[in-house]
Amino acid sequence: MTIIFKQLESVLALPDKKRFDHFVKVVADRQEVWGLYQGGWALAATNDGVTVFPLWPAKDYAQLCAVCEWEGYEPRLITLAELMEDLFPKLKKDGVLPGVFSSLRVKG
Repeated sequence: MTIIFKQLESVLALPDKKRFDHFVKVVADRQEVWGLYQGGWALAATNDGVTVFPLWPAKDYAQLCAVCEWEGYEPRLITLAELMEDLFPKLKKDGVLPGVFSSLRVKG
């Protein structure tokens, strides 16, 4: 196993709160988030049908989720400025929730 895979695996095994804290720290440090894109952004849904825009703190996490219904999607960088100034206001207007590591349990 590579060191990078071990790091990814250990972060993914964290409880939700600690994984969220990791997300915030990495995004604050790097000033970027990642989504999946293929002619449009990958979206998910909550159990009650609310649309979710999945975000990851690094390209590798997004790439791990480019499977099942997101096969063929590619990780795409979103700067923190774009996230805060453009994306979050649009998501709020459209009733879409941002999702932190939300798709790690992708259903096939």
